Amino acid sequence: MKEQKIIYYKDELNDEFSGAEITPRKIDENYKYIHKNVIWNVTSFILQNILSLPIKYLYSHLKLKIKYVGKEKYKPYKKQGYFIYGNHTQVFADTFITSNGNYPKRNYFIVNPENVSMKFLGNVVEMLGAIPIPDNKEAMKNFLDTIKLRIKKENSITIFPEAHIWPYYTKIRPFKNVSFKYPVQLDVPAFCVTNTYQSCGKNNDKVRLVSYIDGPFFPDECCNSMKEKQQNLRDKIYNQMVERSKMSNVEVIKYVKNSSLKS
Repeated sequence: MKEQKIIYYKDELNDEFSGAEITPRKIDENYKYIHKNVIWNVTSFILQNILSLPIKYLYSHLKLKIKYVGKEKYKPYKKQGYFIYGNHTQVFADTFITSNGNYPKRNYFIVNPENVSMKFLGNVVEMLGAIPIPDNKEAMKNFLDTIKLRIKKENSITIFPEAHIWPYYTKIRPFKNVSFKYPVQLDVPAFCVTNTYQSCGKNNDKVRLVSYIDGPFFPDECCNSMKEKQQNLRDKIYNQMVERSKMSNVEVIKYVKNSSLKS
């Protein structure tokens, strides 16, 4: 294994370590979430479900040596839309780890505006399934309509509730319950994918990503309000991810809290 890198952090909720510095575009009411152009949609399907597969496969297996545990949990829901919640620990691969795990179901993922703001590549990211978070109330309606449409079409939608990338982080950061309103409101299943880092190889000198799939999760029937259901679902998934994260036995990058750092 390489010499361990150390990253110092201050705020588990807001610190970002992706290394990318991109000026985000404004996602307002003029942003086109749903494309009706046939050529655009055909290109998007081919790019997401055919052309990108070799890259996804080779990167996953050669770079990450990925192993999935629990893919069978998706099977009873292959003709239904659902949400997937994952920890955010890979700069590039997080865009397709969950997609590979439930292929051939088409997977979309909710992203920050920066992800669709790069020239040319922004369009490619959109075609690969990105749904950017809106910047205003007018765009929010289009955003929510898109989520409803994708679920209605029996697609999956991946959400990273931690919101910020911490490469190779082996624990689960605290996250808010806001994104858990979607499966509650639409009354559909929620799954979680916990990516862990484990030693492998003849001398345990290599690292592989082991991705645990758990679910489905639903809020308890005893919950009365939507807010209670939202929090209950969040807690179930958070607790399960915390348990799975304990399977990590390698720290490629060590994260050390330093409260003296400037925000």
